[in-house]
Amino acid sequence: MTPDREKLHLKACSQGDLTYSDPRTGYPVFTALALERRGDCCGCGCRHCPYGHQEVTPDERAMLHRDPWIEGDLPKGPVDLLFWSGGKDSYLTLRALEREAARPTVLLTTFDGRSEQVAHQEVLVQEIRHQRKRLGCAQVLVPLFPGTGYMDRVLLGIQTLQFRTPVARLVFGDLHLDHVRTWREDAFSACSDIASIPIHLPLWGVPYEELLNDLESAPVQARVSAVADESCAQVISVGDLFNRDLIARLPNGIDEFGENGEFHSCIEFLPKT
Repeated sequence: MTPDREKLHLKACSQGDLTYSDPRTGYPVFTALALERRGDCCGCGCRHCPYGHQEVTPDERAMLHRDPWIEGDLPKGPVDLLFWSGGKDSYLTLRALEREAARPTVLLTTFDGRSEQVAHQEVLVQEIRHQRKRLGCAQVLVPLFPGTGYMDRVLLGIQTLQFRTPVARLVFGDLHLDHVRTWREDAFSACSDIASIPIHLPLWGVPYEELLNDLESAPVQARVSAVADESCAQVISVGDLFNRDLIARLPNGIDEFGENGEFHSCIEFLPKT
């Protein structure tokens, strides 16, 4: 989809319009607001399907340039928008926000629009959607496609949320890498439409022992979902539980939380007792 179409659609939605005119053909196009009135996906591959084209066949869905969409009931008033990968750091960040109790949290997840995998975590977005249901919060899902910039798609996802509810803070689970923090601050401040939204890093500089204690007290466990470092691959495998025993096996020089991308994790919920 061209940037002009995206802007026209966002403008139409912000005005509460149910259609807009395609700039190339002049034909009317239903907005996501109009399609939401159906209550579910019709399976026809509508341009602005607000349900992620879930009733379109997987093969056909993989060929569509899908808009970001929202799942779950949005809370009223301003929200914190947490960038959610489904791993331990994301989950610990959510727990930190819950302790702050400043405002409701909405999740935002980016994933490959063709394979439907979440980058780095190497898990299917369906697993991330299942996490959202267990957590009971709303989620913005942002498919990424070749030839479209990451920040352009993230901005579209944020704007998709903004015409429904204000965003108070952009929240990330970064722990201590200065270059990652600097990149985020520079990249998001360069987007004029969202430059005024502050970035919040609740876990920044928190000692690992404190994070481990918090994870151990939580109703979840984290498993390794991907191993990128060759030395790590000699001692840990996909499916291993992330715990103190795993940390003790890590080679010297490897970050205990895999903050340098050495390995990644995905949380799973423990059975209710």
